[in-house]
Amino acid sequence: MSDTQQTTLPQDVRVGIIGVGRMGADHVERVRTRIKGARISVISDYVRETAEKVSAETPGSRVVDTPEEVIGADDVDAILIASPGAFHRDQTLAAIAAGKPVLCEKPLAMNPQDAYEVVRAEAASGAKYVSLGFMRRFDAEYAELKDALDAGELGTPLLLNCKHRNATVLPGFDDTMMVYDSAVHEIDAISYFLEEPVVSVQTVVPRSTELAPDGLHDPLLFLFRTESGVVVTDELWVSTNAGYEVRTELVGSRGASTIGQDIGRVTTQLEGGRWGGSVPPDFRPRFVAAYDAEVQAWINAVADGSNVAARSATAWDGYVGAAVCEATERSLTADGPVEIALEARPS
Repeated sequence: MSDTQQTTLPQDVRVGIIGVGRMGADHVERVRTRIKGARISVISDYVRETAEKVSAETPGSRVVDTPEEVIGADDVDAILIASPGAFHRDQTLAAIAAGKPVLCEKPLAMNPQDAYEVVRAEAASGAKYVSLGFMRRFDAEYAELKDALDAGELGTPLLLNCKHRNATVLPGFDDTMMVYDSAVHEIDAISYFLEEPVVSVQTVVPRSTELAPDGLHDPLLFLFRTESGVVVTDELWVSTNAGYEVRTELVGSRGASTIGQDIGRVTTQLEGGRWGGSVPPDFRPRFVAAYDAEVQAWINAVADGSNVAARSATAWDGYVGAAVCEATERSLTADGPVEIALEARPS
């Protein structure tokens, strides 16, 4: 897509979506009912019947058999990828080759080498095409903390303390999934808030809850250190038998600021698996406004030709996340910190 084409899109950005399982179907409903300036035009899913069911509830859309057909369609201006993570690399590379902006749910790729290939492909294209779906960047509290930090209100960052708690996880959820499905969000938060590389990671294994599935150490504590010496703690507890909570505290030289508590009265860990106040059961109600803001910002960026919204995670952020996750996985069985080295960022 040329620069001229980018600034002369139809009134509504025509979105092609790849994958309409739980997350993809949520995005279709979001674009259909709450996002301005966009419509879903083409849908594909590995299970065609699923795509046809979603399309039947989405006026003006049509179903195709393959992701390649979505990406190459003349009635698609931008691509939303919500397929399984193993397909994200190839589908994102195809979108870049077609010159179409893409919002890809995490992960960008299944390993840092493949993610870096996407970074290089985008750099070689000479344009920005890739946004990565880390929706927390568009959460109002995250944005407020980021703005306070950037304005110097908190001084020099010293510590970043993160907590991530789920009520339950599916059978088979193990320590590796704790890294790639849970900690990955806090790993991206390091990039978002601190904007500097992580140079080491260490895993600390506390006593485990009796509620944890077999094969899962729960809770887990990850200790990250950044290039400038900021220490980041990430406490993950995914078998609370209560609700979903995400808290973040930034400790700076001039003050400390905490987000994730200003959501009403919070009472957790009640007998019988109950919780009180306004703690939601999972991530969707907690971050629904962030998802809406993320997709709306992406659509606005596509419409004005910039393609990538200001707060959005980029292909480079996706590569950094993949590299740090891989090192974090190695730290699960390592004796001491694991060092992290990143490839050079293409200009």
